[in-house]
Amino acid sequence: MTGPHRLLAASGLLPKKHMGQNFLADPSTAEMIVRRARLDNAVVVEIGAGVGALTLFAARAAKCVYAVEKDREIIDILRSVTDQAGVGNVDVRHDNIFDVDLDAIFRTEQEPLVVIGNLPYNISSQVIISLIFQRSIVSRAVLMLQAEMAQRLYAVAGTREYGRLSVMTQYCADVSRLARVRANQFYPRPRVDSEVVEMAFHSPRFPARNEAGLSAVVKAAFGQRRKTLKNALSGGGLGISGPGLLPILQAAGIDGARRAETLSVEEFVALSNAVGANS
Repeated sequence: MTGPHRLLAASGLLPKKHMGQNFLADPSTAEMIVRRARLDNAVVVEIGAGVGALTLFAARAAKCVYAVEKDREIIDILRSVTDQAGVGNVDVRHDNIFDVDLDAIFRTEQEPLVVIGNLPYNISSQVIISLIFQRSIVSRAVLMLQAEMAQRLYAVAGTREYGRLSVMTQYCADVSRLARVRANQFYPRPRVDSEVVEMAFHSPRFPARNEAGLSAVVKAAFGQRRKTLKNALSGGGLGISGPGLLPILQAAGIDGARRAETLSVEEFVALSNAVGANS
């Protein structure tokens, strides 16, 4: 497999910093990631396919791969790479992943999707939250993230890394660390290492009555994480005043003097349900 540096140079291109482009350059690492992702006969949607480092190995394992790439300038490279490799089960799409109709792919394939991708830091949170709300058609996500971002997904309450992504992910998914990928395995080399994590979605163990409401409560609570929960929520755009929060906190059995990072997922669900019941 030709490395990304040569493929880009042959087309007179350079990686785009504003798009967070760091291409996986080690084929053995790409093969390892796909092997650990267990893509056998899966319907795969790849976010940010780039020049095909993961795409080719995924195509050889999966039923089919929808390879989504936003950068118009490298779409021709991606198509050329897949054509030369002789893989006929790759659908290359020039699109922004947030504009891709995953439900349409699900209806076409008639089976849950597995999402994979090497995600730029600047869209990682958005992608993860979007997948959480589309988990009825996405069974798993195997994502390569900056190590700091990955740690937020499996962080436990009471730690510095614990935040909105931790709560929302652990609400409906089991998170597993599949691999550590060193910075020197990318072109250009990023400043930090990456981690490959798997999010396996499941039915919530403590279901929220309104998941959009849960997301709003968690976002408000961590929006001012240095403040007490009562102060963070009253100023968090929920439309609830300080006095109005007292019966809500009492109903949820939560002390308003606590801070967001001390609450478990179950407690956030209880708080969200109480907010909904009093709105």
